[in-house]
This record gives sequence, C-alpha cells and structure tokens, in this order.
Amino acid sequence: MNFAARAALVNVSVTQVYRFLASAADRTYASAAMSRGPRKHDSDEDLYVAAMRALMRRAYSVFEMRKYLEQRAFDPEAAPRVLALLRERRYLDDAVYARQFAAHRTRVRRQGSYRIARELRARGVPDVHIEAALAEIGVSTDEGAVVRQTIARKLKALRGPLDQRRLASLQRSLIRAGFSGDTIRSELRVVMRDAKAAAIAEDAAALLEEGEPL
Repeated sequence: MNFAARAALVNVSVTQVYRFLASAADRTYASAAMSRGPRKHDSDEDLYVAAMRALMRRAYSVFEMRKYLEQRAFDPEAAPRVLALLRERRYLDDAVYARQFAAHRTRVRRQGSYRIARELRARGVPDVHIEAALAEIGVSTDEGAVVRQTIARKLKALRGPLDQRRLASLQRSLIRAGFSGDTIRSELRVVMRDAKAAAIAEDAAALLEEGEPL
C-alpha cells in the first residue's frame, strides 16, 4: 500500500471516529433530555406496575393518579384503562383518601379545616368527600384545643414580650394554618387577658420588693 492509499485510509478512519463521537454525543444529549421527563410505558401492564409502586410510596387521589398515568402512558388510551382497574380493585378511593388526609393534617400537622379543605380541593377530591371527612374529624377534635396548643408552642419559642406586632404575626400564622377566624379571635383574647394579668402580677411583685404600698 502506497503512501496516498495509507493517507486516504487514515482520513477515512479519523472521519469515522468523529462521526462516532458526534453520534455518541447526540445520544447523550437525547438521553439527558429524555431523563428530564417521566419514563413512558408502552403496555398497560408496565403502567399498572408503575402505578402500584407509586401507591406504595404514598396515597393518591383519583385526580392525582390520573395525572400520573397520563404523564407516563405511551398510549393515551392506556391511562383511563389502568385508572379504572385501580379504582375497581379499591386501590383508589377518594372518600378514604380524604378521611386519612384530614386525620393526618389535623393530628400531626395541627392544621385547621379551611386549610385541609383547600388542599384536598387542590388534589381534585370532590366536595362531598371533603365535607364528610371534616365532619368526621370535627366529632373527635376540639379546634379550640388545637389552637391553644399551637399558640402555647409558638409562645414558648417567642423571644421578648408579646407586643402587638408579635400578636399580629401569631394571628396570621393561625389563619394560614386554616383555623376559623372566630376560634382564633377567641383564643387570642384569652392569651391577651392572661398576658395582662401576668404583667400586673409582675408589677405588684416588683412594688413589694421595693417596699412600696400596693
């Protein structure tokens, strides 16, 4: 093989290498782009397995699971088929979901009924199930007691006196937590009354220490 032939062979080899590297880079970029979205499943069985794995991690409302399936179904018609099967087998039940959600948010997160109802609606749960869940929780939960416990916890972490600015901040946090305005106002009045009584007691104790007549 003469020099010209060998040079031609080298050029071809280099070209092929560059083409291979470019192809590999394209595949890498494509894989990265694809990885940004949920993995698509091209069969009902695979989509069902994916849904079951998701349900093992946390509970889903029907609306949430519908969105989950639609984002992962290669065939758009597969999502409603799998969703119907999950509901038929009772893996999805908005009434049960609403009761469990309301119980957890009330007892663990100390949230009020307005906040719970708002978040359940955002998850697509029908009002009939939300109202039933909140009614069930209301029977066994004293909202006033929950608000008092929340206030006590926040006051314990408070630095400095309970002035108007801190009182307003406390009221806003209770509103964000979803408690009713009447309950918040009632419990905050008690706090202010107790704070005034404590201040009067401290002033009286200071006067006694100084020997001043009361």
